Amino acid sequence: MLADTISRLLPANAKVLDVGAGDGRIAKLWCEARGDVSVEGIDVLVRDATHIPVREFDGRTIPYADKSVDVVMFVDVLHHSTDPRRLLSEAARVARQDVIIKDHLAESRLDHAVLRLMDWVGNAPHGVVLPYNYLPRARWLELFDGTQLSINLFSTDVPLYPPPLSFVFGRQLHFIANLRPASAGA
Repeated sequence: MLADTISRLLPANAKVLDVGAGDGRIAKLWCEARGDVSVEGIDVLVRDATHIPVREFDGRTIPYADKSVDVVMFVDVLHHSTDPRRLLSEAARVARQDVIIKDHLAESRLDHAVLRLMDWVGNAPHGVVLPYNYLPRARWLELFDGTQLSINLFSTDVPLYPPPLSFVFGRQLHFIANLRPASAGA
């Protein structure tokens, strides 16, 4: 479901950089759904086997030239960063057209508890750093504005789980944002 939703947001013939690609499984699905799309990944922990080319980076500076890719993608990555503003600024620098984000919203203690559990189950076995840095919607919007990214789409309608799991793990805890760098098209 997530791969389908994201692949529909990608522009034609897009060169995509998947930041925090993990094993690249989701990005591979984008390529399969959209034969016109090419994807490379970067991650702080490069796994032994990946579905797309993934190289290591320091988690702060995206090792690509200004405006060198069409889309920079973050799928469940920014909440692992201690400085998401820095990574968003880097994405705005590198992206020609779009920055697409799938991440989490935490508006309450219950939201934080559920997200912590989900994060731990999904990432602890891979050695991923878990700072549990979940933000409320207002803080995300401030970050986007402060990094010169304008909102094209911000949706909490992200159907990831079937009922009854959606009542616990859905609940608008997830969002997808399609952002445009201020310099896009310039």
